[in-house]
Amino acid sequence: MKKNNKQRFTPGCYSNEIEDRIQKLRNAGAKLPPRKVLRTPEQIEGIRESAKINTALLDHIAEHIREGMSTEEIDKMVFDFTTAQGATPAPLNYNGYPKSVCTSINDVVCHGIPSPTEILHNGDIVNVDVSTIYKGYFSDASRMFMIGEVKPEIKKLVEVAKECMEIGIATAQPWARLGDVGAAIQKHAEAHGYSVVRDLCGHGVGIKFHEAPDVEHFGRPGTKEVILPGMTFTIEPMINMGTYEVFVDEADDWTIFTDDGLPSAQWESMILITENGNEVLTS
Repeated sequence: MKKNNKQRFTPGCYSNEIEDRIQKLRNAGAKLPPRKVLRTPEQIEGIRESAKINTALLDHIAEHIREGMSTEEIDKMVFDFTTAQGATPAPLNYNGYPKSVCTSINDVVCHGIPSPTEILHNGDIVNVDVSTIYKGYFSDASRMFMIGEVKPEIKKLVEVAKECMEIGIATAQPWARLGDVGAAIQKHAEAHGYSVVRDLCGHGVGIKFHEAPDVEHFGRPGTKEVILPGMTFTIEPMINMGTYEVFVDEADDWTIFTDDGLPSAQWESMILITENGNEVLTS
């Protein structure tokens, strides 16, 4: 994102103390997020309502996912539950994506397309990524599920991936930098011998499915945009057992695999930055 030193913030949105702090950062040439991604109280309430449905959906999946189930069955479960709440699955027909959910098994990093022939087997790990539109507001989250008896080394990957997300959330505080978040995640993953996918990132979400800022899960402290109260974005590190390099399946132009065929794990939450910390909206 190109730095915009002419960026304006609406007076009265924050206390005078916060407005002054933003002004000083702007004058110093700090990289600031666009004003449009700082949510109004009305928008925050709408996003919270969408997020409640999204979290309830993941809870519903957790109760029913099982060995022998096809990923197409998961897709139907997502569509039926979401529409029963008066909401819409955000992935469905998004840029041509054909399903209501992404189901990514083992060495699939993300964007796996559900299929009636793709069956969950004992020992598999699967990321189920759901996103919800409710009354025009968007929410987004994913969880990992371990099917049957999973090898200890793969279970550890899943656990460390969740820790990486939690560390990212803890680091995403007002007035920190997005680079701080990425650096903290990368440090933890690499300390366990894993790598962080670099071609994909978290993102702003709330008014649109994907909006500013990009939230990278690697990087250097003190870099990227300043994190300001009112931002809503995802933290969703993709942690690979081997190389961080990935490729897109040419057959469907969506499914992303690890380059070396080793497993990948991902957890995703959506957070709201407040004046005193952050609020986890989806889990």
